[in-house]
Amino acid sequence: MAYTDIDKPSDYFNTVLYTGNGSSQSITGVGFQPDWVWVKRRDSGSSHLTFDAIRGVYEYLIPDQTSVETTRTDSLTSFDSDGFSTGSISNLNASGSTYVGWNWLASNTTSSNTDGDIASTVSANTTSGFSIVTFTGNGTASGTVGHGLGVAPKIVLYKKLNGTSDWFFWTTQIDGSNDDLRLNTTDTKSDLSGTSGSITASTFSNYGWGVSDNMIAYCFAEKKGFSKFGSYTGNGSADGTFVYTGFRPAFVMVKETTDSGTNWRMLDNKRDPFNLVDNRLFPDLSNSESVGDGYDFLSNGFKLRTTNGDCNGSGNNYIYMCFAENPLVSSAGVPCTAR
Repeated sequence: MAYTDIDKPSDYFNTVLYTGNGSSQSITGVGFQPDWVWVKRRDSGSSHLTFDAIRGVYEYLIPDQTSVETTRTDSLTSFDSDGFSTGSISNLNASGSTYVGWNWLASNTTSSNTDGDIASTVSANTTSGFSIVTFTGNGTASGTVGHGLGVAPKIVLYKKLNGTSDWFFWTTQIDGSNDDLRLNTTDTKSDLSGTSGSITASTFSNYGWGVSDNMIAYCFAEKKGFSKFGSYTGNGSADGTFVYTGFRPAFVMVKETTDSGTNWRMLDNKRDPFNLVDNRLFPDLSNSESVGDGYDFLSNGFKLRTTNGDCNGSGNNYIYMCFAENPLVSSAGVPCTAR
């Protein structure tokens, strides 16, 4: 019996905390050379910044905004063997400020992909189910783009690079259909139909992006013992809903899907190494870190410990994406302990 696809999840996803020095510094302790780095200043209202190895150093996007790709030589300056290096930009390295960096490993290389109608450049990790894809749209909803994972991703996160656009969060994990949320807004989900929302083992839909639209997509396929993407129903109680993942979580992101006005929230095991996990950040907001929710990270999933309707309203539906600290049972049959 295969208990897990990955025995050491921190080889593929890891969170690091650091303090800025106002100049330049190398952030270590990631454990691998990351291909996607997402950083948020914790102690001040400051926008999130994301960087990936396909677009290269100095080039960042802002998850809480619709803005175009920005180039600054004082931002992320290198992807390193054990982390990344930064310049003096305040979103990454203000003196004395505290930061969190979430890091994902793709392949540390790129390749051309012609699985779809539209050629793409891909950095794919089929072991962890994560790929980064760049492409230029062809103006048709039926156009397809290769993602390189070999299995259908359950989440595809899109953003236009050379023009303003929302962050399109496409998933099949809310009600079994293809649904669309926006990472930078509090909007409810909308349904995608036909070829405009198709996701297969080799491609995803272009969804009408134009012939001059340069695009980035981050694709996530579920892997046993490492990642879990799904939905749950809240119960409105401090003895809240339990969500089974098959592993002890390292990172959880949650969004209510049907009531407008609810923010996304991000939690992790480094900012809260012990239960209760309640230090939250919001990918759709530049707000500083705050306390207001309550979760227990357990050996086999997470449990809500709050009546907050943004994550545990009675009868409300929520989407989540979760990455592991440890699988519930290793490939050798060794069980994970609770926190």
